[in-house]
Amino acid sequence: MRGSLAAALAVTTLVTPLVLVAATGSASAAPAAAARTPLVDFNHDGYADLVFSAVGGYEETTPGRVTVVYGSASGPDTAHAKTFSRATPGVPGDPRNGGRFGQETAAADLDGDRYTDLVVNGYDGKAVVLWGSATGLSGQGSTELLWNGGHVTAGDFNGDGKRDLVTVDFPRSDDPDNDDQGMLISYGPFTREGKAASTQAITTSRTFGPGGFVTGDITGDGADDIVSNHGFEEMAYGSKFWAGGKDGVSTTPKPLAASVGGAIADVDKDGYGDLIVRDIGNNFEDMPYQKGTILIKYGTANGPSTTRTAKITQDTAGVPGVGEKGDEFGSSISAGDVNGDGYADVAVGIPGEDIGSVADAGSTVLLKGSRTGLTGTGAQAFQQSTTGVPGVSEKEDKFGSQVLLSDTNKDGKADLTATAPLEDNTYADSGAAWHLRGAAGGLTVTGITSFGPKALGAPEKGVMFGTWLAR
Repeated sequence: MRGSLAAALAVTTLVTPLVLVAATGSASAAPAAAARTPLVDFNHDGYADLVFSAVGGYEETTPGRVTVVYGSASGPDTAHAKTFSRATPGVPGDPRNGGRFGQETAAADLDGDRYTDLVVNGYDGKAVVLWGSATGLSGQGSTELLWNGGHVTAGDFNGDGKRDLVTVDFPRSDDPDNDDQGMLISYGPFTREGKAASTQAITTSRTFGPGGFVTGDITGDGADDIVSNHGFEEMAYGSKFWAGGKDGVSTTPKPLAASVGGAIADVDKDGYGDLIVRDIGNNFEDMPYQKGTILIKYGTANGPSTTRTAKITQDTAGVPGVGEKGDEFGSSISAGDVNGDGYADVAVGIPGEDIGSVADAGSTVLLKGSRTGLTGTGAQAFQQSTTGVPGVSEKEDKFGSQVLLSDTNKDGKADLTATAPLEDNTYADSGAAWHLRGAAGGLTVTGITSFGPKALGAPEKGVMFGTWLAR
């Protein structure tokens, strides 16, 4: 059952993804292609790695954890997964029931040693960096950052090739009458003590700060840009576009329609990153009951286009399924080139999709990029009732709560990881993940794998494995 409105909103907030896109190129009349997502590769072996958060419910009596599954020639290497929590030797802080360690994560090479590092947030203390190495992630030597919890996303906002972080940790004024809030850009490289090379504090609005970020190079100048989401209580306010550049992030934003989550990727291969977000209207309380709409604003040298835009729903020609109340099409969005044609494709989570008479079983849809942009042509849908997909569609599974496109087997084609945090196994709400390979024709169930926390040697009772996927 759907439960209370507060609970529904909590789940919606949890599964909003933040997707990163590499800034690959320099400012010129011919912008660099922006279709590739930075490789999450903790051991620098060329295979994309996966990180699953298992944070439990808000009143759960167990601490949160994150589990890394390394990529390999055959895809996710579940036999050598590693789980981290505040109880892991070397990780700062103490485990706390309901602390939700892993509530949000971000992956980036912060110290410039070519190994991806992992930033882990929670309610149980300051954010932590687990440093990558030739053997992958380890708790030993991990570092606390200076800020507590909050949203965090990585990017290269000044185009210098070093990875940076943007957070909602805005420095407060000593003036009690000044209630400005905003975002803090921490520019890399970082030291192993967690100190950034420099920082930039930007006021975004008064009385309410950003509710999340989407980053990527929309303008094609080689520096990542930022789209910030905003709201206060139940009201959703307009998102804002902040241009990155060689001197850092512009302090003069451009207004956008209200949105939540999304991705930036080049779906039409014109060299500009395109903004793909969930279009939510003006009220957060409506989100759990919406059919769901994704909004595409195509990239230009000046940012997201105001004239070349499109909307896609399950009622769009070619998109499998029918838009129904509570489907939440677009609750999770990720981009990557699944078929190797150079156009970024987009995975869309539909966690509220009913499969036959089974309510909220959940589904996913893959939308194909093309010369004309993102359309429903050739779209594919997968759920637990799809032939070849392990499992059975059950009430409240919420399959597709998180989706991620990344190349775990290094074949040049992005694979889909989809999660169902409310999947029941030995215990209720232990969660599970599915991994579908990319191929020339799109996603395929050939070689598909599925696993939950038990298969990875991690605790499973009520942990909601797959609440968040690092990117």
